[in-house]
Amino acid sequence: MANAALRESSDYYTYGDYKTWDDDLRYELIDGEAFLMSPAPTTTHQGLLGNLFWQINGYFRNIGGECQVFFAPVDVLLPDGDEESEDDIDTVVQPDIVIVCDKSKVQVKGIFGAPDVVFEVLSPSTKSRDMDEKLRLYERAGVREYFIVDPKESVVTAYRSKGGDHFSRKTLYEAADTLEFDTFKELKVSLAEVFA
Repeated sequence: MANAALRESSDYYTYGDYKTWDDDLRYELIDGEAFLMSPAPTTTHQGLLGNLFWQINGYFRNIGGECQVFFAPVDVLLPDGDEESEDDIDTVVQPDIVIVCDKSKVQVKGIFGAPDVVFEVLSPSTKSRDMDEKLRLYERAGVREYFIVDPKESVVTAYRSKGGDHFSRKTLYEAADTLEFDTFKELKVSLAEVFA
């Protein structure tokens, strides 16, 4: 972003500000605080992400229906509900993969509202934010399942909601396991292929 003001201050930002940032740096906003995204992902991260996307997207292409799969970078705007306009939204994130089954949330500029499923692949610079702030954020927003993929340990941690406002279940999957979903009972992901 060409905005030198952002680099020099710790102000509160909204989507209205975010849209004006015009350089090649990528940011996320969480409750009005701007976070610079890490440099380009490693080839390990990208390979793992590609393997994961290929299996998930293939499933939804085969069954058809309303659900769509998107991968980063795509803006996901998470309104609190009291904003007067979209420019007032103060949380904009770019998860690695999202599954969205409500077509009204899919707009040209991004996803407006909580996806059904979110995947974040950990990197050293974002690990604590993905495991803490974003966990609470996705829980609060109403994401049904949140998967944290750890390439270093070859594990996936799944957080699931039973329809309430918090994640009620946590499951750990290892590289030899098959990743299963509460939201999509027939979708199975081979983690051996993901971590290959």
